[in-house]
Amino acid sequence: MPKAIYLFCFARSSLLPTIEGTGLDDQNPLFLQRFLDIAAVASTVCPGEFCGPSAETRMQDLSWVGPRACRHEEVVEQAMRHSPVLPARFGTIFSSLESLEKRLREHHGAISDFLDQVVDKEEWAVKGLLDRAKAKEELLSFFLAREARRLASLSPGMRYFQEQRILAGVEKELNGWLKEVCKEMANDLDHCAQNFCERRVLSRGATGENRDILWNWAFLVPRSMVGEFRARIDRANAEHARRGLVFELSGPWPPYSFSPSLETELEA
Repeated sequence: MPKAIYLFCFARSSLLPTIEGTGLDDQNPLFLQRFLDIAAVASTVCPGEFCGPSAETRMQDLSWVGPRACRHEEVVEQAMRHSPVLPARFGTIFSSLESLEKRLREHHGAISDFLDQVVDKEEWAVKGLLDRAKAKEELLSFFLAREARRLASLSPGMRYFQEQRILAGVEKELNGWLKEVCKEMANDLDHCAQNFCERRVLSRGATGENRDILWNWAFLVPRSMVGEFRARIDRANAEHARRGLVFELSGPWPPYSFSPSLETELEA
């Protein structure tokens, strides 16, 4: 049965003399396909696993995709320990080594430039998570405390009316506060990063802790700035957690969010 070439990432050839282990399964070994100063980290796969009608169904099966996606990540991180990398998307395959080398030749300049840009840098993910009920409760308590003296001077009926007016305005005030915090936080963290991008929020209210995912950011951070980057996250959480807003940090990751698209597809 013919084999296809599965691509994990590109790296500097001089910094990655060898690669050990197997690819997506425990049978096909990893290997390096070199072109000038760039090495492609690859292995062989059956093309039917990723192409054709059955592959479309398979790619929707988390029990099949999950272990292979994790292995893909492990291989990229293994290479990243020795060299800057340009990670390929999960499921990037080529029909032959000649096809892979052709793509390397066509995009050598873009790949090389990117590897230079990410030397000694890591991708860090930051999610903004909101416990909306807690945030509204804290905000309402603040407004009621601020208006306590005035409310106490009103008749019971008028006080009730004013309290309901304050309650109705909490959602608007909350949204305004969140926009302000979002802008301030993104600007603050950007001072520690070389690059920043907003990633798609896949779901809301799906953290298992009654919290909405409001923001999903990626930062390309120099390793020398990671300590300061973490410290800014900690300061933000110390300030905002009591209001139900926390920033969740994860990483370091290979620079997936900043990698250029090289139009890697299986050729017929």
